[in-house]
Amino acid sequence: MTNLSSDCTFCDLKGEILKQNQLAQAFLSNPRKVPGHFLVIPKRHIEQPWQLTNQELLSIFELIFFIEKKLVDKLGQGVDIRQNYRPFLPKSKLKQDHIHFHVYPRYNQDYLYQMAEKYETDLFTDLDLSEREEFKQLLADK
Repeated sequence: MTNLSSDCTFCDLKGEILKQNQLAQAFLSNPRKVPGHFLVIPKRHIEQPWQLTNQELLSIFELIFFIEKKLVDKLGQGVDIRQNYRPFLPKSKLKQDHIHFHVYPRYNQDYLYQMAEKYETDLFTDLDLSEREEFKQLLADK
């Protein structure tokens, strides 16, 4: 496989892959938040989300949707999908520089909700119309 990084844990998974297609692969997260916490990655070493090709995105989401359908009603009633881009954090056991998508089962009042998310409701505020205009300008084609 081309474009692999010799110092990337995700570029050398050694039998951890549970499902794959031509351009992407899925495996259980270690460490994990909940049982059934998967990671889906491109086979090519990519650090920035916008470096993914359209074909890689399709392959990644093909696996994500496959996993979602398997998890719903078996480990949860729903699924969260998450992708973080945080180049400001150093590489660690919890942070890899190979782009990855988290997929994990959810249900009402689950462990993640009880441990953290029930406290997050205070973070939400109403959208300020000037903020909407500011971001409309930011996203405008120039």
